[in-house]
Amino acid sequence: MPKGKFIVFEGIDGSGTETQSKRLFEYLLAHKTPANKVSYPDYEGPFTSLFEDYLYKKIDLNPETQLLIYATDMAKDREQIATWLSEGRIVIADRYLTSALAYQGANGLPVEFGLKFARLLKLPKPDVVFFLNVSPATSISRKLREKTNLDRHESNERYLKDVNSLYKKLATGKVFGEWKTINAEISADDVFQKIKDHLGLV
Repeated sequence: MPKGKFIVFEGIDGSGTETQSKRLFEYLLAHKTPANKVSYPDYEGPFTSLFEDYLYKKIDLNPETQLLIYATDMAKDREQIATWLSEGRIVIADRYLTSALAYQGANGLPVEFGLKFARLLKLPKPDVVFFLNVSPATSISRKLREKTNLDRHESNERYLKDVNSLYKKLATGKVFGEWKTINAEISADDVFQKIKDHLGLV
């Protein structure tokens, strides 16, 4: 059985990672391609309350603790992802360790610290990371159309600018995988077409 492919979607809040990862997953299933999908943070997993309490400012966590929680959330699925890949399946992730590198990195955590943690936890490395690039202003505008109670990340334009800048550096340096940057200011249909073109899908 050929090895599968691990595809990750990244970008700041409102960039469309949820939309595009879901769209690709549904496209693959419709075309009879074996695929599975994961999302991080996993709001149905054991760390849900910690994620929500931090994002909505009920608790404060230093960047190292944030990384520990997020990386552990991903590590719990390590064997399952490895099994899917060994079966030749396409695994799609709406965010992954690369999110922690950008978000916690923007809070001062060295990228190399996050990469060492990934190696320690033996997290599977993506085959391709799609970076959906939007401006912080677009990010906030899109999130406000979805909800009125923005979390600490979604409402902080300066922080989102720092995160987006770090994403660009990660993409340029091909950190923890091959990266493909896509201008996500365009329509969702056009973004998806670029994703399909890169993956060689009709």
